[in-house]
Amino acid sequence: MAARARPKLRYLDPAVLQKLNSLDLVAREVVEGVRVGMHQSPQRGFSTEFAHHRPYVPGDSARHLDWRVYGRTERYYIKLYESETNFDANILLDASSSMRYASGDISKLEYAKFVAASLAYMIVDQRDSVGLGVFDGELRRYLAPRSAIGVIGNIDAALTEAVPEPRTDVAAILHEFAARIPRRGVVILLSDLFDHVEEFIKGLDHLRFQGHNVIVLHVLDPYELSFPFGGGTWRFEGLELEPEIVTQPMRIRAVYLEELRKFLRQIKTACDRSHVDYCLVDTSRPIDVVLSAYLINRINQTAGARSR
Repeated sequence: MAARARPKLRYLDPAVLQKLNSLDLVAREVVEGVRVGMHQSPQRGFSTEFAHHRPYVPGDSARHLDWRVYGRTERYYIKLYESETNFDANILLDASSSMRYASGDISKLEYAKFVAASLAYMIVDQRDSVGLGVFDGELRRYLAPRSAIGVIGNIDAALTEAVPEPRTDVAAILHEFAARIPRRGVVILLSDLFDHVEEFIKGLDHLRFQGHNVIVLHVLDPYELSFPFGGGTWRFEGLELEPEIVTQPMRIRAVYLEELRKFLRQIKTACDRSHVDYCLVDTSRPIDVVLSAYLINRINQTAGARSR
C-alpha cells in the first residue's frame, strides 16, 4: 500500500514529523493499548464483534492476523472489530488570552498549535479519525473527527485562524464535549489550565464517566515554571482581564513557586485519580522530544498494564 503524501501546511513541521516517523510503531501500540482498555471496560454500547479485514502493515500486532485468510490468499490481513473500525480522537485547544504568553520566541498557543497538528497527523496516519475543538470561554470552532487525510488541511486552517480571546472556561468545554460526543473515544486537551481547578476536575470526571480516554497536555512557559525575574520593581500584566500587579519579584518568588507546586500537584492528583493521562509540557522543549517522551512513557505503561 502506498504511503500517504504529507501535506505542506503551516503547523506541520517536516523536521518534527521526520523525527516522529520512527515512532509510528510506538504510536500504533499506544492506540492499540487504548482500544484494549476500552474493550475491557464494563461500559455498555461497544461491541467487539468482527467487522472486516484490512491489509497488514509493518508494526501491526501479529495476534490480529487472520491465518485462515492467509491460507487461502497467501496475503496477510488484520481482523478489525466493530469498535476498531473508526477510532475517534478529539483534540481540544485552549485559545484563551493566557495562552498568548511567551518568554521566548513562541507563545504557549503557537506551541500548542504545532503539537495539535503533529498529533492530528499521527492519528490520521494510523488510519483513525481526528477532530479539533478550539475554545476560550466558549467553543469557537469544531471540526468533527474524520479519517481522510484532507482533515489535516481543515485542522491546519482552523489552527491558523485561532486567535487568543478572554476568558478561559475549560470545565464548561469538557462538560459540553462529554454531552456532544456520541461515541467513546480519546479526548486530548491542550491548555495551561488557568481556570477554576475544582470545576476543571468535575469536567474531567464527566468525560471519564462517559467512557472517554482523556489525555491532558498541560502547556506552560518556562518562565511560568521557574519565575526567573530579577531584582527591582516589575509590572505584571493580566492576560485575561485581571488587573496589573506592580511588585518586586524577589519578594514573591518563594510564595509563587509554592502555589505553583500546589497547583500542579492538585491537577496531577486529580488526573491520576480519574485515570487520565497527564503530561506537563514545557514550551522550551522541542516538540518531537515532548511527544516522543510521552508516547514512550505511554507504551511502557500499556505494557505494564497488560503484564498484570
